Amino acid sequence: MPAPADRALLEEELREALAEAASRAAQTLVSVTVPFDCDDPSATVFASRRAGEPFFCWEQPDRDLRLAALGRIHEITARGPNRFVTVAADCANLSGEAVLRGSGGFTTGPVWTGGFAFHDDGTAGAADPDPAWSSFEPASMILPELAIQSSEGGTFLTVNLMAGPGSDGEALLAAAMARVAGLVSGEMPMIDPHPTVAPSIESVRSPESYEGSVAEAVERIRSGEIEKVVLAREVVVRAGSAHDPAAIYDALRQGFPSCFNFCAGTGEAVFIGASPELLVRCVGRGVATVGLAGSTRRSSDPAVDDHLAQQLLSSRKDRGEQAVVVRRIVKTLSKLSVWVEAAEEPEIIKVANIQHLGTPVYAQLAQPRTAIELAGLLHPTPAVGGEPWKKASKVMAEVEQMDRGWYAGPVGWMDGSGDGEFCVALRSALIRDREAHLFAGVGVVADSDPAAELAETEIKLSALLPLLS
Repeated sequence: MPAPADRALLEEELREALAEAASRAAQTLVSVTVPFDCDDPSATVFASRRAGEPFFCWEQPDRDLRLAALGRIHEITARGPNRFVTVAADCANLSGEAVLRGSGGFTTGPVWTGGFAFHDDGTAGAADPDPAWSSFEPASMILPELAIQSSEGGTFLTVNLMAGPGSDGEALLAAAMARVAGLVSGEMPMIDPHPTVAPSIESVRSPESYEGSVAEAVERIRSGEIEKVVLAREVVVRAGSAHDPAAIYDALRQGFPSCFNFCAGTGEAVFIGASPELLVRCVGRGVATVGLAGSTRRSSDPAVDDHLAQQLLSSRKDRGEQAVVVRRIVKTLSKLSVWVEAAEEPEIIKVANIQHLGTPVYAQLAQPRTAIELAGLLHPTPAVGGEPWKKASKVMAEVEQMDRGWYAGPVGWMDGSGDGEFCVALRSALIRDREAHLFAGVGVVADSDPAAELAETEIKLSALLPLLS
């Protein structure tokens, strides 16, 4: 809850903004930001959310950056090959006409939160769409009722309203202040498994079947059909009682502080994960991304861990896979930018259970672009799709045999100016009550060994599997 002085400021700013909106010819977004006394934005959102309403949490603890959103004032959805362009334009149109008051930390004004399915229609590549993904649109960006942002610059609360001619300003103001007054702080719960019923773990496709898919993809790569394709697999965990997203999210952010920790809830299900891969960060005309490809395990022995990292750096197979990803990212950004700069050599990116090859890429845009537009232009990178993508997508559809939903799609946020950031939704799970669907994929190239690729998926699944089972 805001301090009394901040609460009075919020009420005053909202009243003035609503009065301005009432003078407009059409319904207008009102967005007011004030300082907010809150130790844990995500815990506040988990504790304060109402049954059935959407919510969103986003954190990268190592950067001391947190964003948590609650409710829905407006939602923009789309499907098809133009979904990113459509959503970006609609977000910009509504944000551009907004009545703004106050200022925040890393962003000010309305912040859109959400994500995009991997495929344009949400289901391409699956023999049958998985009903578990039914509440997640192929593209969905939500303007929340309340958003809490926290960074080194402080913690701030943003209240969003739609108002205009004929609106009852006092009623809108009273409802907004009541919602803010209803925010409660609390501690995140501990993971509490069912005391007597052990969870079941089932691979949707048998390990042998997955290895067969990898082998088929290798044959098609060696024949010259494509250069690379990423193949994912799915594991389902069924527990004795409902999985608790708050407890799982808290464990992820503590265990993976360098990752992009996210939790997008629709009211029916949540999509949750800790991704090491930045798809795009956009600040003005500055763009940052990373080419992430090539993986190996971690070791508790520092000497062994460093040895594994050096093996990864010297691996011809992994370096080749890495080069494919960076080359495509640079090519895409070069068409839009004054300059693009990629690191000459990949670096080792270590998270709790795995280490990757990563190459930072930076660019200066020639013309302004929004974070959503850039996400659409970069997605899918060869790190999660394939190369060349048009042909690789055909191979993926024929051999992967699963509905990815939002797995490996862009998830993140964008503010009213178009700045924002999206990660690639990896190390993730879709949770519906007692059932959790976990996903992991690997890049298949000419030198891939099916058994080794299966083993790599097991390493990647180990980020979430212990928390759910």
